Amino acid sequence: MPPTLAASLKHSRYLQRLFAAQPELHTATEAALHRAFSRADMESLLPSGLDEPALKVAVRKLRQAVMARIFCRDLLGLAHLDEVIATVSDLAEVTILAALECVTRPDESRGMPIGAESGEIQQLIVVGMGKLGGRELNVSSDIDLIFVYPEDGDTNGPRPISNQEWFSRAGKRLIALIHDVTADGFVFRVDMRLRPYGDSGPLVSSFASLENYLLTQGREWERYAWIKGRAITDEDGRYAVAGPHPLGGDAAGLMQLVTPFVYRKYLDYGAYASMRDLHGQIQREVARRDMADNIKLGPGGIREVEFIAQVFQLIRGGRRPALRIRPTRQVLGELTSMGQLEALTVVELSAAYVFLRDLEHRLQYQDDNQTQMLPTNEADQALIAQSMGYASWPIFIAALDAHRTTVARHFELVFALPQAEGEAVHPLAGVWLGIADGQTVSERLATLGYQSPIEIERQLAAIAQGGRYQSLADKSRRRLDALIPPLIEVAAHQRNPDATLARILRFLETISRRESYLALLAEHPQTLNRLATLHSASAWVADYLHRHPILLDELLDARMLYSPPDWPRLGQQLRDDLAAVGDDQEAEMDVLRHFQHQQVFRLCAQDLAGQYSLTTLSDHLSDLADLILAVTIERAWAELPGKHKQQATFAAIGYGKLGGKELGYASDLDLIFVYEDEDPEAGEKYAKLARRIISWLNTATAAGTLYEVDLRLRPNGASGLLVSSVEGLAQYQQTHAWVWEHQALTRARFAAGDADIGAKFETVRRDILSQQRSPTKLAEDVVAMRDKMLATHPAKPNDVKYLRGGLVDVEFIVQYLVLAYANPHPALLANSGNIALLRVAAEAGLVPSNLAGDAQEAYRRLRELQHKERLDGTAPSEAALAAVAPYCEAVRSLWHVVFG
Repeated sequence: MPPTLAASLKHSRYLQRLFAAQPELHTATEAALHRAFSRADMESLLPSGLDEPALKVAVRKLRQAVMARIFCRDLLGLAHLDEVIATVSDLAEVTILAALECVTRPDESRGMPIGAESGEIQQLIVVGMGKLGGRELNVSSDIDLIFVYPEDGDTNGPRPISNQEWFSRAGKRLIALIHDVTADGFVFRVDMRLRPYGDSGPLVSSFASLENYLLTQGREWERYAWIKGRAITDEDGRYAVAGPHPLGGDAAGLMQLVTPFVYRKYLDYGAYASMRDLHGQIQREVARRDMADNIKLGPGGIREVEFIAQVFQLIRGGRRPALRIRPTRQVLGELTSMGQLEALTVVELSAAYVFLRDLEHRLQYQDDNQTQMLPTNEADQALIAQSMGYASWPIFIAALDAHRTTVARHFELVFALPQAEGEAVHPLAGVWLGIADGQTVSERLATLGYQSPIEIERQLAAIAQGGRYQSLADKSRRRLDALIPPLIEVAAHQRNPDATLARILRFLETISRRESYLALLAEHPQTLNRLATLHSASAWVADYLHRHPILLDELLDARMLYSPPDWPRLGQQLRDDLAAVGDDQEAEMDVLRHFQHQQVFRLCAQDLAGQYSLTTLSDHLSDLADLILAVTIERAWAELPGKHKQQATFAAIGYGKLGGKELGYASDLDLIFVYEDEDPEAGEKYAKLARRIISWLNTATAAGTLYEVDLRLRPNGASGLLVSSVEGLAQYQQTHAWVWEHQALTRARFAAGDADIGAKFETVRRDILSQQRSPTKLAEDVVAMRDKMLATHPAKPNDVKYLRGGLVDVEFIVQYLVLAYANPHPALLANSGNIALLRVAAEAGLVPSNLAGDAQEAYRRLRELQHKERLDGTAPSEAALAAVAPYCEAVRSLWHVVFG
């Protein structure tokens, strides 16, 4: 006997008994010790066609062979955790499928179950829950199963019975094949308590009855359980090794009815409280039974790692399909890539999880018992320590305690109780309740610093007496009652407390019927200050959050909220999220909208924090629009019926603010679409693509909109074709375009799509802008266009865009200089922005340097005023306009120099 095998036998009394009874198994295990027990190996030991008695023996012999090898390989350091849990999970699936094939063979008397609606043979679907669903079984694990079938109906034999009865009989036989203890032992203990209504419910459920149960009776802990629910199939996606139906509509239909129950469409922060309550119940049971040394259920145990992963799945899985995966460590890894958990946190949790699972297996190897309790006798303690690689029990316990302390610490950070919701009374609770401790409510508000306390008191009373508040569920009302007093407090510390609180109260009324949003604020009181700061800083951002309350989630992590965008990484994340929802167009559109709103909100928070100049902010907003356009083109083309090539030779060209990379928070996108394709139907196909792109950008869904699109700058304007070939565009610009269209071309650029077409467009643009023109005639045309604009947009003194000496005048001056002098001065062809181009013109001697410098400053300051106007929701003050007035006068002087 090799000494290595002796070492594994020393640790496991089960192996000693098994090999003593079956010496041939000892020999076979020793001979095959160098390789893992594969799924194909298992299937080869279960020949098809066995009857139930023979199969009952075969699956038990298979278990003995598999367990003998995996016990030895793990104890001898030849296998790691991934191999152990995969092998045991394969064993469970192979035996389930063999049993399923056996018990669902045609019955001569009863026939086969037939669906009442489809008229097709029905197949029993065995759903693996828990560790079986996640393919994380331990070596002595129970398997949690649920039996379902698609349609009710009756069997088609001479003596028909209902499908319910037929499948109930089959289910009982399947359980007996796997669960019963015989002279050869058992395969797996089967637990059916997760089925609808538990032990008191029917053994099998139709889709309809399962759906009804989940809708009307499903509880929070069942959502948690169903996270790992999975139809058991073979490697080819079939329910049984020789079964009649491949995995398809049935399993897909099952998940269609289960997924909305498990994963809410919106962020579900109520899951924190539910998971905390469930954990509390488990901990009370552990304490009652004196199970502190239980490495699964005790503090810092395996269950806490699983809870951390699964609470994020419950909260975010509705929005992020990538989280709808089952293995615990994969979920943790996905949370790192999403930025929800720090990389170090996941490293520590994963290391602890592997340590605890390895220990769990060594506890079970001793006697093949389902246990997670540390041994109390010294002999077993020494064996466990040695098998885990430690010289003594105390040294091992120190390592175990370190891992459990780490897990417990991370668990507390994730599940920490919020600041006493409904327990401690906030000092300002009386202000909300109308009882002000010796002062009137308005006096108390005035003491806090509110400028119009009577008006604030009226707003609070209007909410308290309003129908929306009165009709709230008790839980939501209690949460709102707990939130308003601290929000009164944090708003009072802002520079404009009255406006801040008024905006916050409007927001609270909007979200009050959405318990998950109230739960988010209650569970994360640290967000209240950020909420108040943003509502104070900008009426626009307050309104944006009001329209997209799902963005509350962004307030949780200041590191993410204020981290500058990494567009390549974010683009990959967006593409991954879109791929995860498949070809569900509505879901894809919502993913795009949520992503765009999230990025705009982050940029706004960073802008308000003073992280960016206006130029940098506009660059980021333009980069975001480019990314949305690029991904929209990709997805719209991929799903376009009748496309004739894999990649579209098509591009979106940005004009106006997008072309000049001067986008603001709510700017439209001025676009034209161009293509280059020899296919005779290319124009029609790309026009169809363009219509689809516009629909994706413009359509209002439940998640809102992306961008308003303006296509009037395309050749021949609103009456022109939706798309143009590169050659057609060049010809139009050469022979038919008006001067104002050439003006627009000075700020045009490739935004998204085929980069080669973008390069060809840039060549066309430069060729057109470099044409020799009569400066006098050009000046007349540009001035005429400006005069025409004044008829529709008068030059009001407080309108920074259209006032004389304002933004439009600077733009017209630059456009004229480009069109008139780009031929001798090609540096003017760069689409580098008005400020940079004014500098180029001054260096070329085309305009006086002093006036160009003042015009640059005017343009910079006026854009900042325009931006502030957008954020504040108010017109520029007289003082702000007076400060910029001398620069606007310089622009008017420059206008006269340029145009006479």
